[in-house]
Amino acid sequence: MVRALFAAVSSLLVFAAIAVADTAERETYKAAVEPICKSNKAAADRLLGPVKGLVKKDKLKPAGTAFGKAATELEKTQKKLVAVPQPPSDAAKLTKWLSEIKAEVGLMKTISKKFLAGDKSKATSLAVKLQNNATKANNGVIVFQFNYCKIDPSKYT
Repeated sequence: MVRALFAAVSSLLVFAAIAVADTAERETYKAAVEPICKSNKAAADRLLGPVKGLVKKDKLKPAGTAFGKAATELEKTQKKLVAVPQPPSDAAKLTKWLSEIKAEVGLMKTISKKFLAGDKSKATSLAVKLQNNATKANNGVIVFQFNYCKIDPSKYT
């Protein structure tokens, strides 16, 4: 009975130690990536802030140009994020998140091309897909409680 109790307490302590280590690694990762994301968010706000108004006024070429520039900025950010060492226990989750960000870049480039070509309908439908993908990406890394690394294209489209 004493051995069983000792084994149970020991395993509980091991799991608690792992949870504390995971939390510390996540906090370290978050501290490393948030400044990168903050910089990208500022660029996105600057570049994409006027897009909603431009699209409403059918000024599609400037909206397309803005999406293209924002896609380039997000691509640079994604590459910086890839270079940050990931907590081993979250590597699969973060790799998936980073690939979803890369997919966001591709969608933004396509939206840019559609706006530049004057295809408002297709660009708008792709913007909905962009939002859905962003929600999926954010849900995958919710445990990190990111502030700036959340993707929110809905405020621009």
